[in-house]
Amino acid sequence: MKANSYVNLTGRVLLLLTLLAITFIYAMFQGGFVSWFIFYSFLPFGLYSLVVSVYRMSFFTVTRTVNQTHFTSGEKLKATITVERKFRFVPLLYVIVSEEVPESLRFCNQSKKAKVILFPWFKGKLTYDYVIDAIPRGEHLFTSVTIKTGDLFGLIEKARSYELPKTFLVYPQYVDLVYRQLENRFDQGYTSSRTRLVRDTAMAVGIREYQPGDRFSWIDWKASARKNSFMTKEFEQQQSHDVVVFMDRAYGQNRPLFEQVIIFTASIVKSILRHGAQVGFVSVGKDRYVAGLKNTEQHQQQIFYHLAKVQPDQQHFSVAVESEVSKWQHGLTMIFITSDLSDSFIRTIEYLTHRQYQIVVFVVLPKLNPARETLVKIEKLKQKHIFIKAVQEGQYADAFHEVSR
Repeated sequence: MKANSYVNLTGRVLLLLTLLAITFIYAMFQGGFVSWFIFYSFLPFGLYSLVVSVYRMSFFTVTRTVNQTHFTSGEKLKATITVERKFRFVPLLYVIVSEEVPESLRFCNQSKKAKVILFPWFKGKLTYDYVIDAIPRGEHLFTSVTIKTGDLFGLIEKARSYELPKTFLVYPQYVDLVYRQLENRFDQGYTSSRTRLVRDTAMAVGIREYQPGDRFSWIDWKASARKNSFMTKEFEQQQSHDVVVFMDRAYGQNRPLFEQVIIFTASIVKSILRHGAQVGFVSVGKDRYVAGLKNTEQHQQQIFYHLAKVQPDQQHFSVAVESEVSKWQHGLTMIFITSDLSDSFIRTIEYLTHRQYQIVVFVVLPKLNPARETLVKIEKLKQKHIFIKAVQEGQYADAFHEVSR
């Protein structure tokens, strides 16, 4: 590639020298004011072109700065490109600076373009900004900045790409949800929750006689001495439960709904963790990602990192569900998030419900004209006493309100 550019530049320089020679020979043989006027008019431009041809692009130093290091989908990316010249005694008529925008951002709206033409002349430092108005979720690799310059006639053109590799990971948006723990309702009229009772051992609320199964550390020795019998502390019992979130990645080319499922999944994960429950996460497609049951800030960051990079694929969700559910213990609440109620997925959900799994299904629908067939399927599943709710695109704040079984 470089060899070709050198050959091309050499050819243009020879052409320029030939033009200078022709105008000089014409003036020598023709004589007169007009012929010498043509020669002397062309001479400064020709000499300038020769100077530009030997001007080294290595004299340029290029840097890029960005307004922030972490982005959330929809935020504005503002980058500043700075070009400095080590040798600025040669005036440059123009400099074209262009950022090689990643393919993933090629069609994003830019209120300030990533390619600009500057007129430096003797200036040693040039800066310009470009703005991507709404950066989409994903991993975006910026590779290089290209600089081009040349002479007035366009005979001499020089260009060089300056490698400035930088990867920006854009995390998904999320909506603040009020998470509400769901319970099973049986025909007998009572309610049985699959929550776990956790004793807060930092807060004793009373004492009672020792019972088999009590921990040795719970014994109140002073009370035992007074009663002449083993007495154990009673602690305040707090309800807690574990949740596993399954995300549907089988969307093919239906990219807009896939992005909405990502937003809704991120919102649910964040709200459950804030509620105090442990969350497991399952995302299976061409690659398998499973996050165990935890409730930490690092755990949330790991899930959001996956949500930032994940792409839709073709594997059927029902196949992933059947292979993954059995790996989790009974007694967990399992939340499934999808936008496609396929027949195979419905059969899988019905099977899991009969196996006494605690199942909750959220179906993300487009804001306008949701498929009537999907709405009919949702109503049928409700009639079979399955927790299921349709949530419209962008309207996720009340997702846990009025969920019926």
